[in-house]
Amino acid sequence: MDGDFRLGPWRVEPGLNRISCNGSSLRLEPKVMEVLVCLAHHAGETLSKEQLLQAVWAGTFVTDDVLTRSVSELRRVLEDDPKEPRYIQTIPKRGYRLLGPVEVVSGGSSPDSVVRARDTAVAGHSRWMRPVALGGVTALLLGFLAAFNPGNVRARFWITSSAPQIHSLAVLPLKNLSGDPAQDYFAAGMTDELITYLSQLGGLRVISYTSTYTYKDTRKTLPEIARELGVDAVVEGSVQRMGQRVRVNAQLVYAPQETHLWAQSYDRDLLDSLSVQSTVASAIADQVRIKLTPAEQARLQTPRPMNLKALDAYLKGVDHLNHVGHGFGGEEVTMAAESFQEAIAQDPGFAAAYVKLAETYGNEALPYPMESLPFQRAAIEKALSLAPNSSQVHLARGYFRFTRDWDWRESEAEFKRALELNPDDPQAHVAFAEYLEAMGRLEDAMQERQRARDLDPTIAELCTGFFRAKQYDLGIQILKKRLDITPNDGGTHLQLSDFYAYKGMEEDSIAEMQRGAALFGFEEAAQHVGHAFSASGYRGALRVLAKDMEQAYRQGRLDRPDAVAEVYTRLGEKDEAFRWLERAYGERNPAMVFLNVEPFWDPLRSDPRFKDLVRRVGLPQ
Repeated sequence: MDGDFRLGPWRVEPGLNRISCNGSSLRLEPKVMEVLVCLAHHAGETLSKEQLLQAVWAGTFVTDDVLTRSVSELRRVLEDDPKEPRYIQTIPKRGYRLLGPVEVVSGGSSPDSVVRARDTAVAGHSRWMRPVALGGVTALLLGFLAAFNPGNVRARFWITSSAPQIHSLAVLPLKNLSGDPAQDYFAAGMTDELITYLSQLGGLRVISYTSTYTYKDTRKTLPEIARELGVDAVVEGSVQRMGQRVRVNAQLVYAPQETHLWAQSYDRDLLDSLSVQSTVASAIADQVRIKLTPAEQARLQTPRPMNLKALDAYLKGVDHLNHVGHGFGGEEVTMAAESFQEAIAQDPGFAAAYVKLAETYGNEALPYPMESLPFQRAAIEKALSLAPNSSQVHLARGYFRFTRDWDWRESEAEFKRALELNPDDPQAHVAFAEYLEAMGRLEDAMQERQRARDLDPTIAELCTGFFRAKQYDLGIQILKKRLDITPNDGGTHLQLSDFYAYKGMEEDSIAEMQRGAALFGFEEAAQHVGHAFSASGYRGALRVLAKDMEQAYRQGRLDRPDAVAEVYTRLGEKDEAFRWLERAYGERNPAMVFLNVEPFWDPLRSDPRFKDLVRRVGLPQ
């Protein structure tokens, strides 16, 4: 950059040592300006203190304090918070980097001769690595790019030749910069929507929001996060809601080296909030050089207009639904359902709200779940009429047909359609794997689970297959790793409890059962089980658990008669187990479709009553 440039809303004029924004301008000390110019010339890169000192104060003896003061002055002028930086980030024990975006301004007040000299000083230590000479045409081309940089071709030239390959990424929770904690739901909903758009791009593995949710306030570095999630790149950014406007800042970072590959700010009308996420997803696809199919391009088209109340209610519902099982109880799923219902009332054509409402009605934490089944079916069918080419709609419809209607042919067709529309959706592969397991097609099911694991190794549903294959050690290993990332995921704790139980690790099983129950809002039951285990051991704890579950079922707080049957099976009380299994059959409970594959029922398989139950469900004998 050989003249003036923009940094976000700021115009920087190095030749005049001036920075301006919205009609007001400030003068910087020359050395402070040189620090900014040096950082801008290497935007997205981490520059060490030694590099900056050598570049700006070459040949002069100064201490680190002078650089620290210069950076502090820049932050003061740019109104930048060092704890939540938008422009200058401190990399502990390494140096500083400019977060950008930086845009060259044509017609600057004067050329900046400082940049070239400082760049030479910064890069001087590695000059010996450069080729001795360039061919005449190449040298002429590079000279042209350096001098004129038409359409930012220079940046694209270097990105094309040296950018790392990105096949997987994680979107970290977008920061809420609105200054109002009550707007956290808005930032969370926007994060979820961005992940939804990105996950529809073929050739790019995108980690689910349930796995990235826990990194909201993390102190971990980007390389640490990327290693834990197994991704090449990370998308991070912020959302700022200002009256009827919204600003989204996003940046793509190659995580292993913390190299910023792309950054952009978007200012939109609040009603166009979701279209911003579509635009960001398209830009990221371009940066990682994904060639979009016509179908993918169509899915990333700008969403239709909607009213503000519908959008607000929808994003609140998304936030409530994402809280379920992460340290929050069943009241969150109730509030999610109410929010999606409000969104639909405000905008009856809002297809995404119907999809999320159906997902909410199918959540086990929902009170009185049996009463919600007609509404779940209606929401799915309405979503299908509004969005017939949505993979999420076909996935929801397939799972309902599979687990509630026991319609094997229809459910298989819906799963295949969902995967046809979005072959890189790990949840769709897991759902299809469960169908295949229920049908006795175990080899095909394992392939689907492996595909899901390749797409997102962090999703807990993968371990269900290991449980059914009785690979308990492998499942425990994966679940414990997941809990390192998402310690407040109640479902993962309950899964781990089952693995421990069937490994004979009774104390560990009870402990995980208590943690999972408490996270789903059953704190009192968790305490009862713990006290019983201390007083009368494992069988005593199971007996108390069964009674508490029976009570929760009678009160409409538990839609799991099969779970009660499973506890009685562990206790060896077969008659009670079959009584509760018959109740599950009468309610067409989803667990019935897995009778043939769950290790829970091994003690019952030789009983004629069990074989008759399998026949009535319609499963392969």
